[in-house]
Amino acid sequence: MTGLHVDEEPAEEPAEHGRFACYLQALEAVAEADEANLVASVLRDQDMTMADSAVCRHLDRRAADLLTGPAFTAWARTMTEVSADRDFLTLRLREWTLLRTIALGRPWTAEDLTSASDWFQRTATTMRFVVSPEALSLLAERGRTRRVRNAASRQLQRPDQPN
Repeated sequence: MTGLHVDEEPAEEPAEHGRFACYLQALEAVAEADEANLVASVLRDQDMTMADSAVCRHLDRRAADLLTGPAFTAWARTMTEVSADRDFLTLRLREWTLLRTIALGRPWTAEDLTSASDWFQRTATTMRFVVSPEALSLLAERGRTRRVRNAASRQLQRPDQPN
């Protein structure tokens, strides 16, 4: 029987892992006035997948913080301009805007919800700011996955759910 060799050198962490961690830290601390420049800088990284992932985490955090406030629209417009050549990030921002629309009780269509990504549908059924009984009913009935349909049904059954 062979034992573990504790004196072996650990595998070296890939460089992109270190950059990813640095990007997340910088994006977390960036001043609002410098945000667009930093996001653009991250998106110029040679590893597009890693850069998109770091920026997507940032967008998700910031969008959730700004979602129902007045600063969201200008912020989303700026981030869309900065990430215009990245389809995934553009879609994510568009779906955050749809979440905002629902959260604020503004008009949306059934197709908006049923054609949205799995991420959108899961987020719409699990975040507390989306309390539209109409949206939840639609997703309970026509959500893409059983997970989405069940989560929407549970949200509709919450006692604090407005009718």
